[in-house]
Amino acid sequence: QVQLVESGGGLVQAGGSLRLSCAASENIFSNNAMGWYRQAPGKQRELVAAFTSGGSTNYADSVKGRFTVSRDNAKNTLSLQMNSLKPEDTGVYYCYARRNYITYWGQGTQVTVSS
Repeated sequence: QVQLVESGGGLVQAGGSLRLSCAASENIFSNNAMGWYRQAPGKQRELVAAFTSGGSTNYADSVKGRFTVSRDNAKNTLSLQMNSLKPEDTGVYYCYARRNYITYWGQGTQVTVSS
């Protein structure tokens, strides 16, 4: 069973930065789709940033130019650098990885951006 563990969330003022990390229990990030979703209170979970299985990246329009997704296959980690944070970025951030039509999720990490 693949396990994904997020870290790096916290409370930050608007305009600040945070870096989220997702550590996998095995090499699941190579050649598979992976990325980050977030869920704000009372809202549906939305895709924030992701790698496709082909290695290209996709970003939500709301985070383009501010967030950067990266991965280190050798260390089985996925990261999300978040700059110029806004209060509307507040939510629980989940990393995921998809392999053989199965999607694995982390437990989530809270990001709170104060105005």
